[in-house]
Amino acid sequence: MNKLLQKTLRDEIKEDRCVLGARQVLQSLNDSKLLVISRSVPDRYMLKITEAAKSNSVPTIKFDGTSVALGRLCGRQFRISTISFNSLTDDGVASLINESE
Repeated sequence: MNKLLQKTLRDEIKEDRCVLGARQVLQSLNDSKLLVISRSVPDRYMLKITEAAKSNSVPTIKFDGTSVALGRLCGRQFRISTISFNSLTDDGVASLINESE
């Protein structure tokens, strides 16, 4: 797990500048700067989320862990399948994408 993504997740959740969950992310995709999707997202949501992200030009990062691991990383006691960041800068998005590749 890369450290920059972990720090960004904690900071954005602490400041309440992100949306958690597949359904909520789909509803708020217009305001999104970056999506993080865990590998355990159901196929029906994965297809919808990736198509909607492409149509809105929102970059996505595939989290290599499960939704349980993503939830723990965020400091939550429940599963988190998808996270949408709403207030990242363009430089922040670019550095997260570069580090995840």
